[in-house]
Amino acid sequence: MLNSTMVTEFLLTRFSDVWERRALHTMLFLLTYLATLMGNLLIVTVTTLDHSLHTPMYFFLRNLSVLDMCYISVIIPKACVIFLLDSRVISIAGCAAQVFFVIFLVYTELLFLSIMAHDRYVAICQPLQYPMIMNYQVCVQMTLVAVLSGVVYSRFHTGNTFQLSFCQSNMVHQFCCDISPLLNLSCSDTLSNEISVFISAVVTLVGSFAIITRSYVHIFSTVLKFPMRREQGKAFSTCVPHILVVTAFVSSIAAIYMKPTSHSPTIHDMITSVFYSIVPPLLNPMIYSLRNKQIKEAVRRITRRKLCSGK
Repeated sequence: MLNSTMVTEFLLTRFSDVWERRALHTMLFLLTYLATLMGNLLIVTVTTLDHSLHTPMYFFLRNLSVLDMCYISVIIPKACVIFLLDSRVISIAGCAAQVFFVIFLVYTELLFLSIMAHDRYVAICQPLQYPMIMNYQVCVQMTLVAVLSGVVYSRFHTGNTFQLSFCQSNMVHQFCCDISPLLNLSCSDTLSNEISVFISAVVTLVGSFAIITRSYVHIFSTVLKFPMRREQGKAFSTCVPHILVVTAFVSSIAAIYMKPTSHSPTIHDMITSVFYSIVPPLLNPMIYSLRNKQIKEAVRRITRRKLCSGK
C-alpha cells in the first residue's frame, strides 16, 4: 500500500446515474439482502435448535448459511450507499478489506459446496460406512481446512494486488472492489498478477466443479436404481436446483477471473458479478429449506414448542 501514493481513495460505479433507477436498484438490493438474511438465519436457527438435524449434512448447511450471510453483508450495504447517496468513495483500506473478504468467502463457499456434495455422495452411495467416514471430528477438520485455506488464499491475492502502484484513474468499474477492475487501474506491470489469478482460479474452479460433478454422477447412478419412482423424483428435485445454482456460481466466477484483463469494462461485467455475489446466497436457503421436508417439520416443531412455552 505504500506504493499507492498517487491514489488515496477509489470511486465505485453505479448501474445508472439516473435517480429513479438508482432508487430502484437500492430497493431491489435491500429486498434481496433482507430475504437472504432471513432465509439463512432461519436455517441457522432451525439446525441449531432441533437436535434431529445435528447431522453432518446440516452441520455443513449451517456453516454455509453463516458464510452466505457474511458474504452478502460485505457487498450489498456498501452498494446501496453508492446507489442511493452522492458519495461513491471507498478508501484504499476499505477497498482492500472488501477484496480480502470477497475472495475469502467465494473460495470458502466453493469448498463448502464441494464438501456438501461429497457428503451426499457418501450418504447415498456408501450408507453403511457413512457414520464412520463423516463423523463429527472429520466434519470439524474439513471445515477448519476450508476456512484456513481460504484465509491464506485471500491474503495472497489481496497482498499481491495492493502491492501494485495506483497512479492513474481511481474509478473502479464495479459496485464493489474486486481484483479484476483494480488491475485495470494499476500503472505497474500486472502480468504476474493476472497469471496467478488465472492459474489459481482454474485450479480452484475446475477442482471444485470436478468434485461436485463426480459426486452427483455417482448419486444419480445410484438413485436411478431405486425401485420407487417417487424416491427418484424426490432425489432429483433436490439435487437438480443445487446443480443449477452451483453451475451459475462457478460459470460467473470463471467469466470474471479467467478472462484476460480488459481495459474497456462494460455493464455486463457488473451484471455477471451479481450472479456470483448475490444470487447464490439468496437461492441456497430456498433450495435447502423450502424444498427440504426435514427442515419444514423442524420449523413446525420449534414453533409449537415456543407457542406452548408462551402459554
